[in-house]
Amino acid sequence: MAGCAMWFGIVAALMLCFATAISYAELSKLYPGAGSSYLYAEQAFLSKTKAFKYARIAKFVVGWASHLYYWVYPGCMVGVTAIFVGFMANQFFPNTFSPAVNSPLLMGLFCVVFALGVGWIASKGVNGSTGVSIAINVIQISALLVFTVIALAYRIEHKQGDVAWHLSNGTPINYQVDSVNQLDANNKPIQNTWADGSNMVDDKNQPIYKTQDRQVTADDLKDKTFASLGYSVGDPYPVLQKDAAGKLVLDKDGKPEPVPFTISYLPADAMSGGGPMGPAKDPLTFNFHTTAASVVSPHNINFLIIQACVAILILVGFESVTAMGAEARNPTKDVPKAVLLSLIIQGAFCYLIEYFAANYFMNNGYTIGNAGASSAPIGDMMTLTGTWLFGSPTAGLWYMWIQGLTVFLALIGTTLACINTGARVTYAMGRDNEVGELFGSIHPKSGAPTKGIWVLTVLSIVLGWVTVSMYLGGTAQTPLDPKFSNIWYSFGLFPAAAYATAPNTLLIITLISNFGTFLLYMMSCIVAIIAFKEHHMFNGFKHFVVPLFGLLANLGCMLFYIIGPFSVAGMSWHEPFIALGAALVWGVYGAIHFVTGSKKKEKPMFMEAPAAA
Repeated sequence: MAGCAMWFGIVAALMLCFATAISYAELSKLYPGAGSSYLYAEQAFLSKTKAFKYARIAKFVVGWASHLYYWVYPGCMVGVTAIFVGFMANQFFPNTFSPAVNSPLLMGLFCVVFALGVGWIASKGVNGSTGVSIAINVIQISALLVFTVIALAYRIEHKQGDVAWHLSNGTPINYQVDSVNQLDANNKPIQNTWADGSNMVDDKNQPIYKTQDRQVTADDLKDKTFASLGYSVGDPYPVLQKDAAGKLVLDKDGKPEPVPFTISYLPADAMSGGGPMGPAKDPLTFNFHTTAASVVSPHNINFLIIQACVAILILVGFESVTAMGAEARNPTKDVPKAVLLSLIIQGAFCYLIEYFAANYFMNNGYTIGNAGASSAPIGDMMTLTGTWLFGSPTAGLWYMWIQGLTVFLALIGTTLACINTGARVTYAMGRDNEVGELFGSIHPKSGAPTKGIWVLTVLSIVLGWVTVSMYLGGTAQTPLDPKFSNIWYSFGLFPAAAYATAPNTLLIITLISNFGTFLLYMMSCIVAIIAFKEHHMFNGFKHFVVPLFGLLANLGCMLFYIIGPFSVAGMSWHEPFIALGAALVWGVYGAIHFVTGSKKKEKPMFMEAPAAA
């Protein structure tokens, strides 16, 4: 159900991010230099006559907490990109890679290649990284606008009841597909289950089995009447039109006629479930929006908060440029503008438009549920809209492939930005001897903290592997089709039944990163309030109201991850609490590191005398 509030959730996340971005922009005017929030925390406390003694503790806490974000998020992006590549592999090689389950081996190998490639770009310094980022952003925004226009046109041109396109095992078709029972490894039908895991039975207490789309077989093509339709083995098997007597309806050429698939935006189809079995067994499920007004409505406060917490993942990174203040030509002028402009272009312009179009496009042929079960839902939408616009499934796939390349480029840009920021924050800590000396050095030619970059690159490979290991956790899966029993599925594949109860590793890594994000943004808002207190540039709205709102909003999102599973039906507690446990372990380790390191290096934990800011 939470999917119904997706667009408004992005709006809420944008408000949170803007409050934080304004705080970053204001701080970057006061304290230009490398280190981002780590630098700001130290300088803000040093500028105070009484609080100066907490400067070292403040900067360490901020710097250490930021690593939950800056050192985990690149690994998350490596994993997400590997999942995307796994999806694309099926599009290019449908006889080798399953449309239902990505190849674990392919994703694992890709994590290595992708992370090393992005790490190499980052090691070239700010000039090389900036050039790559600019090119990627121009291509990404152009492709995004093209998709938006086509998706909106699809919805506008397809009226209620028109023949339309949907997907069957990744293949775009405009007819209804017959279904057959799903079979287990012993070729026995698999009984369907309710949401609570109990078995489904009919009114006669007979089992109800899971079904799947039927595919054309070689035996089907032995029927000359059916073979005249021109289908091949593996194609979706159509439901054929029959008259009142149950006989096939033939066209003027004597060929059977498939039942066309017709599009629906009716309220009755927009929701499913909610039957007499109760919400535990048959929860109400949102499928699609019936109107444009529904897309931009908040619907429910719980759903809104869930979507806002998820949307943070696509909006973070606006503060990355603050870590490169030491490498900017005019940091006090350009860095604040860059922080705000990046969020305006990325969030207020790109994502609000794209996600409105994507949500408005959905219908009974492609629902929120279909999107949630897909490795690349936008890719599915591109395939459908491209098939319609360009006149054939092959053209639709080519359109999706070309657009998919731009998505891949966007993922490179996102990963690159976070590796650059993470390495530079760690460099600032290494320069201050708060972490290992390894991280406190820069390359003499590129000026980049290359050692930190390569350490972060290796960590991203490992976290990428963790991300893809059980990315389907918490979902019902069927056994792998025997035709895909090849080397690509010889490693890392779990039994189908294991996925339903296993925690989702993609969500766990995402939440660890999000916890780090919320902590960092909260502390940055606090630092902004402290930095401008008693300062001659103090503005009550910009330097107190805005950061206070950012602080409370970030705190609210973080707490919702913990409270939500106990108040929102269907929200799992496993992933949030595993992520929270990881964050707590990191925090405890940080405290031990700080105390023992201070004693070993004979560095006072509290500043003993004021220092110039």
